[in-house]
Amino acid sequence: MPTAVLVDVVRTPSGRGKPGGALSSVHPVDLAAGVLRSILERNGLESRQIDDVLLGCVSQVGDQAMNIARQAVLAAGFDETVPAVTIDRQCGSSQQAAHFAAQGVIAGAYDIVIAGGVESMSRVPLGSSRAGGSRSRLLDERYPDGLINQGVSAELIAQKWGLSRDVLDAYSAESHRRAADAASRGLFDSQLLAVAADGGGVVTTDETVRAGTTLDGLRGLNPAFRTDDLAARFPELDWRITPGNSSPLTDGASAALIMSEEKAIELGLTPRARFHAFAVVGDDPVYMLTGPIPATRRILERSGLSIDDLDAYEVNEAFASVPLAWANELRADPDRLNPWGGAIALGHALGSSGTRLLGTLLANLEATGGRYGLQTMCEGGGMANATIIERL
Repeated sequence: MPTAVLVDVVRTPSGRGKPGGALSSVHPVDLAAGVLRSILERNGLESRQIDDVLLGCVSQVGDQAMNIARQAVLAAGFDETVPAVTIDRQCGSSQQAAHFAAQGVIAGAYDIVIAGGVESMSRVPLGSSRAGGSRSRLLDERYPDGLINQGVSAELIAQKWGLSRDVLDAYSAESHRRAADAASRGLFDSQLLAVAADGGGVVTTDETVRAGTTLDGLRGLNPAFRTDDLAARFPELDWRITPGNSSPLTDGASAALIMSEEKAIELGLTPRARFHAFAVVGDDPVYMLTGPIPATRRILERSGLSIDDLDAYEVNEAFASVPLAWANELRADPDRLNPWGGAIALGHALGSSGTRLLGTLLANLEATGGRYGLQTMCEGGGMANATIIERL
């Protein structure tokens, strides 16, 4: 059975996902096209060698509608014979794309495939794809109180795991400190692709990282998700989730080159890591963001590894309560958790985040000499993916 290996990962800088953000002038098709072209150029490949392109994107409407993966392939100048598909597993969309790509290699369906993702939250606001939709009668019958937004789920997690406002804010300040330190040491440079903004200027660094973030500064922010209706529905909550301990709205794209180890060697490319194990789970859709806990337990059981065997873990920081609850349940080493900062600092361009985390994890293992790394993401609707890679 073929071994699926990771050869390269590239990403754009993270731009603030609002009008005036560093990447807001760039069409999401063009963001994605840029990372696709870069993968070919960095590895000396011709587009005809690519069996398939799998891109994650969450809000598939407006500028991101009509199979944005195929549009990006054509915009990148790939041969018209190269197919592409867009995947939506919410925040884990590009991690799922990487799973499908690697699993296709292992099954013998692919020799070379690109997995990645894109999201322009400045152009296609979060929730846009639900606009005008009606409610499902059957879903309402199963959940008569209705499902809630992820911010309230993050509040419920903070309440259940006893995570105080100061603990959440301190974690968030540390995420910015770690990311700023990693950036200052050039640890992201091998992944970053400079992007020419429409109208002039080149974006080379993550706009979302704030090196001067302090606990005192975060303490001054107001809760982001409290409304009178929600306060009445959840009287137990004291509302601790703020813009400062949440991931920011973000624009960005990323892509990973995945192939069989045999093909990489044939082409003279270096296999940097192999895909060791995969898992995907469903979980409580009200708590919603707790999925990384059972996903991690499942992948550790499948792989035969323990949490102590892992040298680094990238747990997406959708909200600070998510990785903190995960670490509490798994008894994980906080020094190995998002060691170069997470999405609170580096941004969460929804469809792109999975392969962004994958690139960060790979670069960290290479920089530290680690062997095994875990990546896991909470996902809308109460799901999570988990991936373990082994550095080669």
